[in-house]
Amino acid sequence: MLPFEFNSTKSIVMERGSAARLAHRLQGMGFQSVLVVTDPGVLAAGLLAATLNGFDAIGLRYALFADVQADPPESVIEAVAAAARRGVDCVVGFGGGSSMDAAKLAALLAASDQPLSQAYGVNQARGPRLPLVLIPTTAGTGSEVTPISIVTTGVGEKKGVVSPLLLPDLALLDAELTTGLPQHVTAATGIDAMVHAIEAYTSKRLKNPVSDCLAREALRLLSANIHTACRDPLDLDAREKMLLGACLAGMAFANAPVAAVHALAYPIGARFHVPHGLSNSLVLAAVFDFNLALAQEEYAELADIVRPRVQGSTAAKAAALSQYLRALPDELSLPTRLRDVGIAESDIAELAEDAMKQTRLLVNNPREVRYQDAVALYMEAL
Repeated sequence: MLPFEFNSTKSIVMERGSAARLAHRLQGMGFQSVLVVTDPGVLAAGLLAATLNGFDAIGLRYALFADVQADPPESVIEAVAAAARRGVDCVVGFGGGSSMDAAKLAALLAASDQPLSQAYGVNQARGPRLPLVLIPTTAGTGSEVTPISIVTTGVGEKKGVVSPLLLPDLALLDAELTTGLPQHVTAATGIDAMVHAIEAYTSKRLKNPVSDCLAREALRLLSANIHTACRDPLDLDAREKMLLGACLAGMAFANAPVAAVHALAYPIGARFHVPHGLSNSLVLAAVFDFNLALAQEEYAELADIVRPRVQGSTAAKAAALSQYLRALPDELSLPTRLRDVGIAESDIAELAEDAMKQTRLLVNNPREVRYQDAVALYMEAL
């Protein structure tokens, strides 16, 4: 067995209704002043109401930053970091991946003298950071257990800060926060989590026995519950299993990093403001088949999870997984082609150029992706 290293969030709590009791937990941890980081949608949906009422009930001081944008630009990160410098002793990220990513960097930048521009890349960030709690409201990104924050740095470009410093002290999983998600959000974020599991399991770098176990269990939970969660948004059992699946997939890809699906998805989100999960969904099938020759054995092993009745050769099982993934977005009523989200053939060259800048991700792909490959993959997805 090859040597490996595995890191994850220090503490994970899964408990229905736990977000409403957050104030007592934070008080017990010794915190007196908290910054809560979220987005306007979460605030408008009332998801924070019980949490903030709990703060008021026990007199725990808090400030609220509710202006996180999807795929947050550097200006938002700097603004939330400035808010974190105003005398708080803990940062709470409450929402989807963007809110949690912003909270991670706020906790880091508020306590460190390092500029954001110097933190991009792998293990470039410097501590210390403020204590950090992350609470997801979608079952998708797994950001509550990943050492990664993604920032939009310009037109068509995203950069990542990757460091164990971004792993929170506590991840709180409360499935009650996810029951109000629209069907299309449940579908897209669920597929995002499935991509995390699949890419972690086939990653060319840092794949290990622990990440493999997590990826397999994540895919089992997600594939078994995504249709139910989309069909019946109040099915709390399905929601909870989706939330756990997304968390496990996050733990897997935090250690065995994602690859070409994400590399091609990032420019779609940055240039066309397509939600991240949907961006992944739109290019997943094309990249899956591109990797098939070099990842067939791993794909067949995953097929045993989502298509256990398929018998036959490794190739037959891998093909069954491909068919499943191609059919899934349409079954869940998601857009299935890049043209469905406003992308034209004339945009492909720029998207491919942007994708090739994602070297941090492309190096993990089972098969080398060159510029012409990226063009062909986008064209297949068009």
